[in-house]
Amino acid sequence: MQRERTVSIIRVFAAPRSRVFEAWTRAEHLAGWFCPNGFTVPECEADPRPSGVFRLCMRSPDGRDYWMRAVFSEVVVPERLVIAGAADDDQGIERIQTVITVTFAAQGGKTKLTLRATASGEGAEAGAMLDGMEQGWTETIGRLAAHLAN
Repeated sequence: MQRERTVSIIRVFAAPRSRVFEAWTRAEHLAGWFCPNGFTVPECEADPRPSGVFRLCMRSPDGRDYWMRAVFSEVVVPERLVIAGAADDDQGIERIQTVITVTFAAQGGKTKLTLRATASGEGAEAGAMLDGMEQGWTETIGRLAAHLAN
């Protein structure tokens, strides 16, 4: 049975919009924050243009690799990104399809980020991934805040 989950997060960062946008579009930045707490990103590719690659590996604390394979389906510098693709389980099997929409609004010297991530999939593995989305995205956006503060 197909399940779907959507997570929405709004957060204001004490950083200019161009810097927050860059954190979402450059591999060297994504590798420093785009994963939940305890995970690392040992591999990452980002080509921020329509149909450009967005691919990264999230490694869990116990050494399991979870790949996200996607493309930038929309890029409006520095206002909006849409990333569409799939996430694999630790066996490399595609489990969920996902669409991530991020908007960046300038507010003085700060940036209001609005994230909407929708994912769907079938089976127990997909269900576990979907059940962890809220916590995973909350932690990931927290890591972005720490990354921007450095």
